[in-house]
Amino acid sequence: MKILRFGEVGFERPGILIEENTILDLGDAVGDLLLDPNWPTVRDHIQQIVENSPAGLPRLPFDGQRIGPPLARFGKIICVGLNYRAHAAEVGSEPPEEPVLFMKATDTIIGPSDPVEIPHGSTKTDYEVELAVVIGSRAWRLSDPSQSVDHIMGYMISNDVSEREYQLERGGQWMKGKNCPTFNPSGPWIATNDEIPDPQDLDLRLTVNGEARQSSNTSDMVFDVQHLVWYISQFMALEPGDVINTGTPQGVGIGQSPPTYLRPGDIVELSIAGLGHQRQEFVDGTGVIR
Repeated sequence: MKILRFGEVGFERPGILIEENTILDLGDAVGDLLLDPNWPTVRDHIQQIVENSPAGLPRLPFDGQRIGPPLARFGKIICVGLNYRAHAAEVGSEPPEEPVLFMKATDTIIGPSDPVEIPHGSTKTDYEVELAVVIGSRAWRLSDPSQSVDHIMGYMISNDVSEREYQLERGGQWMKGKNCPTFNPSGPWIATNDEIPDPQDLDLRLTVNGEARQSSNTSDMVFDVQHLVWYISQFMALEPGDVINTGTPQGVGIGQSPPTYLRPGDIVELSIAGLGHQRQEFVDGTGVIR
């Protein structure tokens, strides 16, 4: 099942992607169930609706729709740094002995093709394609990584946009460079576990203005998905709707020689096998009305 939301900002409707390019509109049947997901209940309810209304739900073309974030309300966004071996090498670091964790605010989340605002005066805004894990049921102090799969709702693409001057040159922790509004495009959909049988064998790609920058596979992760869910649950309770951004591979702007950062007008496109495609225009944040 591929869960998504479509429509203009503030008026999105829940749906699922069926076939290759068709949205099944669940808005009238599901309402706000996707606002605060208790995933097993939501999954079963959606499945019943689809099975009992095979011809009664509207079908819309995927192309031409504005796609919003896959859930109307996400919880915590926990991010993992330096979690690809080749990425750690390109920034001059050894792979960490334990996962490096930081947080992002929920107002960083936007749809997969919404514009991303470069902060006024920024000269070091960067991109990061990442596999994101969406939690479906509460996980607190799991006893073994193998239990993690029972608490995962599914997977989606995340662009962990970063401002490197704020992150690395302004003192303190990384959060300064990670939490500007619009800095976490998400989606286009959440693919459930049955759609992604092996999250450790997914190709990731990112281009800037058509030029290939990131190309890797999740097999290069230092800590795999199950380990991350188990590990994070030792320090905080993971709740339905929480997101784990699992790290980015090599090829980020700061790793180029010389470093190459994003400017207004740049087009960034991302894809992960089975999880669709994102496309963002980066714009000057000056004067953007909220």
